[in-house]
Amino acid sequence: MLFESFDLVSALATLAACLVSLTLLLAVSQQLWQLRWAATRDKTCKLPIPKGSMGFPLIGETFHWLLQVFSKIFSHEALESYLPKIQLVIKDTLRAWSSNPESINVYHETQKLTFRMAIRVLLGFRIPDEELSRLFEVYQQFVENVFSLPMDLPFSGYRRGIRARETLQKGLEKAIQEKLQNTQGKDYADALDILIESGKEHGKELTMQELKDGTLELIFAAYATTASASTSLIMQLLKHPRVLEKLREELRSKGILHNGCICEGSLRLDNINSLHYLDCVIKEVLRLFTPISGGYRTVLQTFELDGFQIPKGWSVMYSIRDTHDTAPVFKDVDAFDPDRFGQGRSEDKEGRFHYLPFGGGVRTCLGKHLAKLFLKALAIELASTSRFELATRTFPKITLVPVVHPVDGLKVKFFGLDSNQNEILTGTDAMLGATV
Repeated sequence: MLFESFDLVSALATLAACLVSLTLLLAVSQQLWQLRWAATRDKTCKLPIPKGSMGFPLIGETFHWLLQVFSKIFSHEALESYLPKIQLVIKDTLRAWSSNPESINVYHETQKLTFRMAIRVLLGFRIPDEELSRLFEVYQQFVENVFSLPMDLPFSGYRRGIRARETLQKGLEKAIQEKLQNTQGKDYADALDILIESGKEHGKELTMQELKDGTLELIFAAYATTASASTSLIMQLLKHPRVLEKLREELRSKGILHNGCICEGSLRLDNINSLHYLDCVIKEVLRLFTPISGGYRTVLQTFELDGFQIPKGWSVMYSIRDTHDTAPVFKDVDAFDPDRFGQGRSEDKEGRFHYLPFGGGVRTCLGKHLAKLFLKALAIELASTSRFELATRTFPKITLVPVVHPVDGLKVKFFGLDSNQNEILTGTDAMLGATV
């Protein structure tokens, strides 16, 4: 009896400790999300710090102005102009992966890829490769510490993050100055161009500090989640070769893939949007492996949910991942099945807010169309110009923090393909296989 009482007290103490820990975790995580915007900005910046989830929403005129800016940055016309540059960055990256005699860490390499895409395409910076690599290392250190507890102590993560931000902003300032001084040879308006021009249209000449802050926020938004989704895409294509072959069949049927090569001029935005099976594959990747777990919202009006009253002014957290796992519209939720989004089934069309990889409502992700375009362009290049295989005996486990990614980064060996879809040998392999 004594032992039973002890076990009961121990269990209750453990439960209480868990509840306290959970409460503290939710409180701290909410504050950290709200600190994210402030972390990317210099203390001298005069732009208002937003209140709400993940740095948004802004309020008043600034919010409406930024909405107009982002609507231009991610418009159909803008995406069309980004596409050739995105394709070029992906081609160069896959060529580098294929030329590596060793396997690569896919998650780490896709982080490099998305960072390069943000710098070269979205912001239009002409930074040499060596300097870009150094900037990437600094940026990684910044990201690793951006959600640290805000305790400015020696050797703390917060202090490391602040120092990384300062170094990063010096590099960005140099890139912005060079960009403003050299406008020749530009054949499209990038996000930074649009930001600057929109400011002038509204009678606001953005300061260098504001440009650096805006640049850093754009990189932040395009970086981790896109790398996570890109890694998940590659892993699912490895796991499901029939899906990869079906992608190739669709590319051939649309005249995009011919004799193992992407036909010149075939990759236009309208053509990519017509690839229905490709769209299903990307949707299914984002359903099963949504990069972030959820977000925060502020209750604007008191309402009732399942018998519980949620007061106005409260902050609530919604879970994207749990929504996808429990939504009744999805059949066999654990299976990777792109056809669930096909015309015959259209499981995502059966109700509102069952499928929300980019959030929902008026605060949905503003860059979702660019993210999906990037993932589609990557899938097309993977299906057309690469062969790749898992470099480990089994697929790695998945961790959900800070975003979804394989615990070992996913080790994969890439091989280039020639126009007949045959493996391109490296110089050493060719010599070893040559007949004397």
